[in-house]
Amino acid sequence: MNLLFHAQKTSLNTGVTLLQKVDATNSPMKYTALKVLLLDQDGIYQEDLTSQEACIVVLAGKATVTTNKATYEAIGQRQSIFDKIPTDSVYVGVTNHFRVQAVTADCKIAIAYAPTQKQLPERLIKGDVHQIEHRGKYNIKRTAQNILPDDLPFADKLLVVEVYTDAANWSSYPPHRHDRENPPEETYLEEIYYHEINPSDGFVFQHVYTDDRSLDETMTVENSDAVIVPKGYHPVGVPDGYDSYYLNVMGGPIRQWDFHNDPKFEWLLQRK
Repeated sequence: MNLLFHAQKTSLNTGVTLLQKVDATNSPMKYTALKVLLLDQDGIYQEDLTSQEACIVVLAGKATVTTNKATYEAIGQRQSIFDKIPTDSVYVGVTNHFRVQAVTADCKIAIAYAPTQKQLPERLIKGDVHQIEHRGKYNIKRTAQNILPDDLPFADKLLVVEVYTDAANWSSYPPHRHDRENPPEETYLEEIYYHEINPSDGFVFQHVYTDDRSLDETMTVENSDAVIVPKGYHPVGVPDGYDSYYLNVMGGPIRQWDFHNDPKFEWLLQRK
């Protein structure tokens, strides 16, 4: 199974470059999909949602998002992803049309998708309302900026979070999985990681494995690569000298994030 998707850098039209695309046409993912776009100033991307909900995340720069119902002018809070400022997003429901136009040059947009037939109100999610969590200690420190967490009922299936991990730290660690439907101990959620690295010539490692090792892949992940996690544990290791960012897109039968740690690594959480 191919879990690693390298940056694509395909021109879609004038001023719009597709950096990454993961969906049912090129992966086994059923509950999640992702696009990442780089737009020149005034570049335009538009799409109709028929059986999906979407979250449009302004990763860098500013963009104007127009839907059937509203226009959100010049949203976006940072020039670079690694400014580490919570950014603006727009939730767009099923059976809607959206149009994204870059206000600034080098405007980077992520669009996270999940299948649904449930109609929910669209919503501007401003960066200043994000739930920010500082997780871990020692060399397991990272910062999560929640865009669509499971305790906010803004979406039907979709969960979206940004995570920053400083150099020489581990993330999604201790290794955990969420591939069995057994709430509240564990829920089934597919996951897509979209990675960026600073400086951009670096890399991180990601290991995806199951208990029986029927899936056991360790990948060298570079800037603008994506990794899919259809099942299994999925830790990320960040080398010294480079900082890590990833956008997580999760979705499953129910919109609830309950995970199970690999028992071999539980002792890490008991350290004082």
